Amino acid sequence: MKINRIHHVAIICSDYKKSKEFYIEKLGFEIENEVYREERDSYKLDLKVAGIYQIELFSFPNPPERVNAPEARGLRHLAFEVNNLEETVTELNKKGIETEPVRIDEITGKKFTFFKDPDNLPLEVYEK
Repeated sequence: MKINRIHHVAIICSDYKKSKEFYIEKLGFEIENEVYREERDSYKLDLKVAGIYQIELFSFPNPPERVNAPEARGLRHLAFEVNNLEETVTELNKKGIETEPVRIDEITGKKFTFFKDPDNLPLEVYEK
């Protein structure tokens, strides 16, 4: 078996309209496909990230809350590579997205920081 790459990451949101606006208008992802699944009362939005990776954004009626402990089992966070961390942080802050203080990865020496999506999912930007 040979795994080529990560194909997509799936996110379940609580407010579809708010999350759709966040990922498209604030983070700049592009819509690849959008479907309303009537039998599930659910949207599925496929987003392009720099034309390479894909995020599936799902809505479901009354999804349970995420456990917000950073060391809880499951997906810890989603990280996006950026060319210039300071510029990215400035742009996120101008769009009303609060970021944590910039940190330095002890192993790689690269800069990174975290912010949250509308459902408090942890997102990271990591300098190339």
